[in-house]
Parts: sequence; C-alpha cells; structure tokens
Amino acid sequence: MATAPRPRTTTRDPEDLARRLSTWLDARLPGAKAADMTVPESNGMSSETLLFTVEHPEPPLGKCALRLAADPAAYTIFPVYDMPRQYRTMRLVAEHTDVPVPRVLWLEEDPGPLGAPFFVMERIEGRVPPDVMPYTYDGNWLHAASDAERARLEEASVRVLAHLHDQAPPETAAFLALPGEGSPLRRHVAAQRAYYAWVVDGLPRSPLIESAFDRLEEMRPRHEGDAVLNWGDARIGNIIYDGFEPAAVLDWEMAALAPREVDLGWTVYLHRFFQDLTVSFGQPGLPEFQRRDRVEAAYAGLTGHTPRDMDFYTLYAALRHAIVMLRVAYRQVHFGEAAVPADEKAADTLILHHDSLAAMVQGTYW
Repeated sequence: MATAPRPRTTTRDPEDLARRLSTWLDARLPGAKAADMTVPESNGMSSETLLFTVEHPEPPLGKCALRLAADPAAYTIFPVYDMPRQYRTMRLVAEHTDVPVPRVLWLEEDPGPLGAPFFVMERIEGRVPPDVMPYTYDGNWLHAASDAERARLEEASVRVLAHLHDQAPPETAAFLALPGEGSPLRRHVAAQRAYYAWVVDGLPRSPLIESAFDRLEEMRPRHEGDAVLNWGDARIGNIIYDGFEPAAVLDWEMAALAPREVDLGWTVYLHRFFQDLTVSFGQPGLPEFQRRDRVEAAYAGLTGHTPRDMDFYTLYAALRHAIVMLRVAYRQVHFGEAAVPADEKAADTLILHHDSLAAMVQGTYW
C-alpha cells in the first residue's frame, strides 16, 4: 500500500484546462484569467478539483476552486455527474444551515468550455485529514494531534451532521429525492443496486456484494424515521479544518434525501475502512478515534435522536463502498494497471475491505 502508485483518474492536461478556463473567465469578467492552477494532493477518485487564482484588473476575486465533472474518457466512477444538483445543494446548505460550505460563484452547464460541466467556488484555506497515506497512519497532522484535539475534531465533525440534518428543511431538498417507488431508504438501496449492475456490466460480478444485498433485505429496519438532507460522502476527509474546527464541508455529489443513519453509517464505516487497513499493515492506527459508540452518543446528545439499526446502516455503508472500490479496480483494468481475475469469485479480492464486509454479512464484525 505504501509504495503502490495512485490509480489514474484523468486524461486531462492541467495547462490546457488553465487556458480554456481563462477564455471562459474572460467572457464573464473581461480581462480576467486563471493563474497558478494546481491539482490538490487530496483530489478524489471521482469529480476533479482544480485550484487557481482569478487575476483581474479590478479588485480580484482571489483564490478559487473549480469542481469539474469527471473526465468522460477516464472510465468514470459514477455513471452521471449532475453538477447543477451539487451547486444547488451547496447553496441550500449555505442558506438554511450553519454548516460551513464554500460560497459558490458560477455554474457552467455547457460541457463545451472544459469538456464537462463545472462550477467555481471560493477556496477555503485549512488542512484536510489525508487519504493517501490515510490519517490513521503515523506521519500526518491528525495522527500527531493529542487525544483531546482529536476528540474536539470528532465532536465538531459529528456536529456538522447534526446541524445539517436538523436545520435543512426537507421540503427545500425535494430535488434530492431519488427516483422510484417506496420509502426514501428503499429508493436509496434500489439506486445502489442499479449502480452495481452498471459497474459489473460485461465484467465479473461480486458474490460478496450480492450476498451483502441479500443480508440487507433480511435486516431492513422496521421503522426508518423521517428522511433528511444527507451529505452523502460524510467523512472527515471531505472537511477542511481550521485547527480542529470545520471550516468547509466539501463533496456533495452523493447528497440525497434519506434517513439520518445513512450518513452516520457512512461516517462510522469510512473511518473503520482506514483503521482496519492500517491495522492489517501492522500499525495500531487510531483505535479510540471515531468509535461507533462515541459517534452515536455524540449525535444523540446533539439532536435528541438516538441512532437506530446501525448494524444495518454500517453494513450498507460497507456495501456501497465495496461497489465504488470494485469500479475503481475495473478502472485500473481499463488503464492497464491491473488484470481482470480469471476466476469470477476472485472479483471479491479486488475489494480492499472484502474481509470486513464478509464479517458484517456474517454478523461477526462488531
């Protein structure tokens, strides 16, 4: 893991993007151009983020960030990238909650200027818990922090979810309702089934993922509770921190209307993913940080809502993450960085957390 090259995520040329972005900016602010364009080290595996400075004869807008739909030529992680939906979600969150989100400046729906739709937002300075190498490894600012500092960050991060869920009026987020029939949770799971079918179309299927779907049906909550605005990719790696306090919450492409526990399960499991991976490589990680019981208790204390059916929701998070990991692996195959397994059952081994997902399916993980 420590020496493996980062999987390829794009075929785009940053210099070409800077030129094209300057042309686009000049049409909106005559004389403006994009300068100092960089790709952040924390750039994700899906949509691309580019950092740049707007130079203009008038008082400058200053440092900005561009969120660009995934490169269509780069075997995208998701089948659809709805940038207007993300833009609208961030405006909603800014208007109705105290959750810190960057101010969005422009939305471009025409794919012509940069090859895909995008939006521009203000750039927030701060630091982000790293994914590569994960923050659970020694050698980064969060791992080096004191227990008290990490506890402060943990509580503040749970507060982000609590305030988002409590303050955003669900009726204003109706555009985030997923298509289909039945409850919001049933629609959410159905959307994941459709996503999995798209990932494995023409490729080896995953018996483990399919067994996890079957187990979910057996564990389905009897009482889902009201649907709220879910962040979607609710994890600390998508927050910029000023010290140990959230300064900006990023990555809203998975936002949806769903039970509160969908976000909570993702928060709990995505930390466990990094923690388990770190332990498997012989390091202790951060075993006391973002423990499930602590996250649940903090959320209940902030909202008055005691999380329910969390075995179901953490399994659901691990299942959703497994589908993404399988797509990432098949993208590596696409770029010649890996090979398709000869044995169909070996497709499960392409999922980094296959052991923990299997344990959740069997009911032996927690």
